[in-house]
Amino acid sequence: MMSEDAGSMLVVYDDPSDQRSLSLDDASSTEESPDETRLSLETTHDAIPYIGQRFATHDAAYEFYSEFAKRSGFSIRRHRTEGKDGVGKGLTRRYFVCHRAGNTPVKTSTESKPQRNRKSSRCGCQAYMRISKTTEFGAPEWRVTGFANHHNHELLEPNQVRFLPAYRTISDVDKNRILMFAKTGISVHQMMRLMELEKCVEPGYLPFTEKDVRNLLQSFRKLDPEEESLDLLRMCRNIKEKDPNFKFDYTLDANNRLENIAWSYASSIQWYDIFGDAVVFDTTHRLTAFDMPLGIWVGINNYGMPCFFGCTLLRDETVRSFSWALKAFLGFMNGKAPQTILTDQNICLKEALSTEMPTTKHAFCIWMIVAKFPSWFNAVLGERYNEWKAEFYRLYNLESVEDFDLGWREMVCSFGLHSNRHMVNLYSSRSLWALPFLRSHFLAGMTSTGQSKSINAFIQRFLSAQTRLAHFVEQVAVAVDFKDQTGEQQTMQQNLQNVCLKTGAPMESHAATILTPFAFSKLQEQLVLAAHYASFPIEDGFLVRHHTKAEGGRKVYWAPQEGIISCSCHQFEFTGILCRHSLRVLSTGNCFQIPDGYLPIRWRRISMPSSKLLQSAPNDHAERVKLLQNMVSSLMTESAKSKERLDIATEHVSILLSRLREQPISLQGGRESQN
Repeated sequence: MMSEDAGSMLVVYDDPSDQRSLSLDDASSTEESPDETRLSLETTHDAIPYIGQRFATHDAAYEFYSEFAKRSGFSIRRHRTEGKDGVGKGLTRRYFVCHRAGNTPVKTSTESKPQRNRKSSRCGCQAYMRISKTTEFGAPEWRVTGFANHHNHELLEPNQVRFLPAYRTISDVDKNRILMFAKTGISVHQMMRLMELEKCVEPGYLPFTEKDVRNLLQSFRKLDPEEESLDLLRMCRNIKEKDPNFKFDYTLDANNRLENIAWSYASSIQWYDIFGDAVVFDTTHRLTAFDMPLGIWVGINNYGMPCFFGCTLLRDETVRSFSWALKAFLGFMNGKAPQTILTDQNICLKEALSTEMPTTKHAFCIWMIVAKFPSWFNAVLGERYNEWKAEFYRLYNLESVEDFDLGWREMVCSFGLHSNRHMVNLYSSRSLWALPFLRSHFLAGMTSTGQSKSINAFIQRFLSAQTRLAHFVEQVAVAVDFKDQTGEQQTMQQNLQNVCLKTGAPMESHAATILTPFAFSKLQEQLVLAAHYASFPIEDGFLVRHHTKAEGGRKVYWAPQEGIISCSCHQFEFTGILCRHSLRVLSTGNCFQIPDGYLPIRWRRISMPSSKLLQSAPNDHAERVKLLQNMVSSLMTESAKSKERLDIATEHVSILLSRLREQPISLQGGRESQN
């Protein structure tokens, strides 16, 4: 037998921290004894390691213990070795330990190099397997001489253990596929979904995660980020020279390298002035080629279409970076903060918003949360996943906070999710995403499924090509310009459609002349439903309930002289569209027009004021052509509102065309002569 005197052996730790924090006392573990030794080499196929089990190589022993660990709900790592190949008796003993063995010391930060003290998974677990080399039967082999399987932490379920780093692998075939996807510019989330479809696996069941894919792409990054950053700054300065109303801001780090940058276009700033009441700040995407977090500010215009407000690229996702981005955005928008801002569940961003936009209501974007459900719950719930998701949406859309809390508790019990950390986190943050808590805040309908898909599709246009960082600002401009042109076409199509009145009520015909077709359709739905409700005068207002109900209902307060009406359902505050309950009270009170204050400007048939466009448009030929396109679009919008307006517009445009045809065309393609 080999000597047990550790002092006479060379002991090497694969992880130095284990030397300080993990003690494997030989006397405390199961030791080899002649009676317990099994000599059959076939025992490598047994499910559980045992003393005396033999392996041809120490690598074979590691693979066996690793497979056992995976079945049991943990992973392992190499801990320490005794001896060394080529020295004395060579390598004589190896220890394999649970991945949670040892304790990681807290890092001390310095002013020059701050450190992030990340939470460690290590908790001093003593589970291990020890193997020793022996030549007892001639040929050298490895025998299990120590084994302990007592863990001081919970073991993972089979559908969870696969997420441990030791079991997450990307095959060479998958690597090539991912790199090909990256060249097309699609997001990492889209790559994962495509590969799930190709492999016919449920969402969340690939053998790797989005983080693994990002790490892979980072390792293949070949462009010089410093040079690319300089090109990006040059690009922004060039745009600024051509268009003084283009806004951008940036910071440099201690090494004079680009750290953060944000920008916005003149048209975006103008639209924000009208439609910046509710904003989505999407920070869930990254520029895959440079692993840079990307933030995009988006809103909804009066025709229900996405409009771009601004863009930022950040070095990291810290409170400091997000605070800088929010300050830059407010600077672009003349200090005007939105009423409501929707974001992802990012704690650093939440903290930055509370400081930089203290008067803005912060909420979590529901579609960003739901996008994570497959990876969070699909494996946990299995066949009941769709049933659970339907119940989640039912609770999400409730009106009463009390009903939500009661329903949530019942759902957790029904699906056995008491200890699920995602469910715990969702419930603790419910006031930031569940509609019962948000209905008194204006969200412009951006929580609806249709609007979320529209905004997502809009954002994806920015990610369509990411070959050069310097060109990204141009790509965004192209996407915004394309969206503006598409929006103009959709606006004209909406306005040219004949509005079909369904109730014949004076309020309906009045609203049809003021609201955009998109907003009017929402109001019309409520007007139709209002006919199914009854209103009853009460001490300080009206009680409105469905004609089939004997109890319940909504309380409506109406002061005709002040032009004020409000409902306990808070739909107007939430969407800017009056609810069926308020409309029923107005109708009962012989009100033939909706009070002006309840036909918000943001939902009216308005176009960008020509004065603003004239002030911002430079003398460049292309810009003047674009200005003319905007004016023609406004002309079409206003003309389509009535037959009289259409007749006037047709007459004057005919005269204008005749005058234009009389003008000579410059030899310089329409540009003014420089002579």
